[in-house]
Amino acid sequence: MKKFVSTPRLVISVILICIITIIYVLTLYYLQIVKGEEYYEQSRNSIVTTQTVTAARGSILDRYGRVLVTNRNCNNIIINVQEMFYADGMDDAKSNEAILKLANTVLEYGDTYTDELPITMESPFEYTDISDEQRVRLNAWLNENGLDEDASAIEVMAKMRTRYRIDNSYTSEETRRIAGIRYEINVRYLIHTSDYIFAEDVSMELITTLMESGVPGFEIQSSYVRDYNTEYAAHILGYIGKMDGVETEKYVKQGYSYNALVGKDGAEHAFEDELHGIDGEARITSTSSGVVTSTVYTKQPEPGNHVYLTIDIRLQEAAENALNRFIVPENEKREQANFQIETYGGAEDDKKQLITGAAAVAVEVKTGEPLAIASWPTYDVSTLLENFTEISQSENKPLFNRALMGAYAPGSTFKPVTAISALDLGKIATTTVIECLGIFTKYAKAEDGGYAPKCWIYGSGTHGAISVTEAITVSCNYFFYEVGDMMNIDQLDVYAKLFGLGESTGIELAEETGNMSSKETHMELFGVDWYLGDMLQASIGQSDSVFTPLQMAEYCATLANGGTRHSAAILKSVRSFDYSQTVFQPEEEVLSQIDTDPKYFEAVQLGMYGVANDWSNTEVSAVFAGCDYSVAAKTGTAQLGEKKTNNAVFICYAPYEDPEIAVAVVIEKGSTGSSVAQVAKEILDYYFEFRSSSVAMESEGSLLR
Repeated sequence: MKKFVSTPRLVISVILICIITIIYVLTLYYLQIVKGEEYYEQSRNSIVTTQTVTAARGSILDRYGRVLVTNRNCNNIIINVQEMFYADGMDDAKSNEAILKLANTVLEYGDTYTDELPITMESPFEYTDISDEQRVRLNAWLNENGLDEDASAIEVMAKMRTRYRIDNSYTSEETRRIAGIRYEINVRYLIHTSDYIFAEDVSMELITTLMESGVPGFEIQSSYVRDYNTEYAAHILGYIGKMDGVETEKYVKQGYSYNALVGKDGAEHAFEDELHGIDGEARITSTSSGVVTSTVYTKQPEPGNHVYLTIDIRLQEAAENALNRFIVPENEKREQANFQIETYGGAEDDKKQLITGAAAVAVEVKTGEPLAIASWPTYDVSTLLENFTEISQSENKPLFNRALMGAYAPGSTFKPVTAISALDLGKIATTTVIECLGIFTKYAKAEDGGYAPKCWIYGSGTHGAISVTEAITVSCNYFFYEVGDMMNIDQLDVYAKLFGLGESTGIELAEETGNMSSKETHMELFGVDWYLGDMLQASIGQSDSVFTPLQMAEYCATLANGGTRHSAAILKSVRSFDYSQTVFQPEEEVLSQIDTDPKYFEAVQLGMYGVANDWSNTEVSAVFAGCDYSVAAKTGTAQLGEKKTNNAVFICYAPYEDPEIAVAVVIEKGSTGSSVAQVAKEILDYYFEFRSSSVAMESEGSLLR
């Protein structure tokens, strides 16, 4: 019978098993007997923790791939609770001493640490302004320590001195520092919220000093902060910050950690879902002294995607600088003139109020994409949080985005809407001629309302017999009183909405929708019925019509392209974290279309061309004289009331023959629309100069290095 296993093979197998067994036994002996005591001591002194690894947030780029906001690695200081309070030799006295030394050292280096205890830093102790989140935390601490929720700040501090055994030798300010930090640590055990990050983005010099001084109880944790590569577009980019109560409830359900930073405003907020990655987890092994001996990723973090905006940051820069170059010297000039009037006498009506705010918006005509959205005054977003109180309390409200949230009467820039409405409804033809009489007297009789509005030229002549095209060029109020009187407000409302006035623009950022005059809103705002005379003011952009600069820019683009209104969505595309693929590319969206005879738009466009090129409008035509591009424009002067300097509104597009870009400028108390044409010209100058440059030849959305 044949053997299945030969004798030599069996012998070799037995020998191998014996050798492996001997090696295994010797290894166990070495580990457990020879090195056992050493390894036991190491394991006893090792601390294993699970730590959330924050995913890198995606970058924000402009339409040409210029990086606007990205991340920068930083070092944070966190409190090692085990070492600070429970290590051998540590008691409350030594812990308090270490905490105070840690805090003082951070302050000496010009850094700040996290202390959100809503009590003043010096006695007599009082509560500061308390947010909803701070109130929840404080109440939890009060309940845990047997105090009523209406306990005074002094009572709270007395309880903290006892609770944390803070020695009486410490000053009131030192006591408050120690108590604030211990409160931050303590309250996180009472309410499962964010981890306590003691100090963020600290310098290596500070870290070295802390380590050399032997301060116990702290660790260094790598993280990142947002890094802004531009000082412009603050209102568009927005910022990130800690979650409030409502945000915590929302985002934690989506898997966010409690200490996640989220978008608070602008693009950071609008595109939070794209920018925020998926956090990972790591198992950290460290010695009792805080030295990390091992880091094992149990879940790799997934970085966020990169968001490309439709904004051209260089055009944005040109727009913001153009506003600043106009406003600052203009205000200085007005201050000097007003001083002369006050000092040497003069009519009080000659004084001009200072410009308090402004906005300039540029959009692409064929797509509606915003190219620049500038608001004045602005701020430095990179230092916003540290200067938030000062900025938020500034008189001219720099945080207020006037381009999207400011609502202004359009003045005469609205007249093209009235013109298109009347032409499309058949109330007038392009050849209709109306005689300007200077003053509209149809409702002058008392029984008709006693209202007789005047053309701006009244007192120095009239515009004579003019067509709709000429009426737009010379901005004849009388012509549009006559035309407006032929329609009713409901009809005008329909066309205003088709132009996007008083309607959402489709932008993803927070915006005001404004208001188009109507019988309903007139009653709501003024508490009186709509009269026929109100239609006269509505037809020239007054009454209660107010629109945002973005709406006006999109409206101008709609005029330029013959009635097609596009969405003002600011998202150009979304790319994966490694830039290898496009995750999302929005499609072009048409929000409304005015289907009418093209010659009606041609008549209006020709009138707007005259505004910028007819020498009867010397102030505007002088601004654009000699330009390499052709311009169509419309001025607007929005009256604010007696003894108030008017707002100035200006819209334009270029080139006239084949429109590419539309611009709207609004200057609060700017006086007249024609006076601010220079701001629009500077924006157009940059646009056309850039279009002919080599940089513009780069494909949009490609990353520029």
